[in-house]
Amino acid sequence: MLTQATLRTEGIVVPTYWWDGHPNFGDDLTPWLLPRLGVAPIHREPQHARLIGVGSILEFLPPDWAGAVWGSGLMSDQRYSLPRAHVLAVRGHLTADRIGAPETCALGDPGILVARYLPVPRKRWEVALVPHGHHRQHRDFLGLAGTRDLSVRIVNVHQSAPRAAQEIGSARVVMTTSLHGLITADSFGIPAVWTTLEPALGGGDFKFRDYESVITPGRSRFVPFEAGMPLQEFISAAWAAQPDAVTASGDALLSALERLTEVVEVGSFPRGVIDVLRHA
Repeated sequence: MLTQATLRTEGIVVPTYWWDGHPNFGDDLTPWLLPRLGVAPIHREPQHARLIGVGSILEFLPPDWAGAVWGSGLMSDQRYSLPRAHVLAVRGHLTADRIGAPETCALGDPGILVARYLPVPRKRWEVALVPHGHHRQHRDFLGLAGTRDLSVRIVNVHQSAPRAAQEIGSARVVMTTSLHGLITADSFGIPAVWTTLEPALGGGDFKFRDYESVITPGRSRFVPFEAGMPLQEFISAAWAAQPDAVTASGDALLSALERLTEVVEVGSFPRGVIDVLRHA
């Protein structure tokens, strides 16, 4: 079995799919994280990929797809059969059930690993508001940044993974309509709360519930949004995920990736190249 030590020193090349329709830090996590784990991802369209990672992207795969799934999720609450796929890990219990994943697969979103590969940022503001790309112009949500006596940062999700993660990690509390805003907060151990806005996201709140089924089972940090609701009310409702759950999910994801060479054919590249990729 390929170990993490081997992955990190030698490296493998894998045709990989991640959504790249426009810059978005959640989707950028796949090409940012994998080199740090010894995998050089070469972007390919779904039908030609041998690996998929972060994101609600399972529905993009053709039914006969036979690559490896690592921490991906469904967009919508519906059955989606992938009988030939090698499911190493999926985002949560709901996705696992809807695709009929094996009981042995790991559970969690790879974004939970962010804090393991970024220095912990110093605290710079009290609150990070993380609007999903669909909500970047939402007047009432963005208006919360004008709260007196609180330093508030509006995080642009249409930037690179490390930059967005560092901004989120620099806050004491996170309020988000972006799933990876919540996941990044959990990775850094920051109290968080999430809400929904119009326009509604594709699939509604399915991906949030899917993720929380692993990290905060039986509990949710969802708070309904009402225009004019004081920011302090949202802050008071925020709480941090249990560190043990975050650690366990991250460890399971790393162990699952070690099985990659058992289920798909990969290439290799010279030592030293991996260091260049990690610093890209």
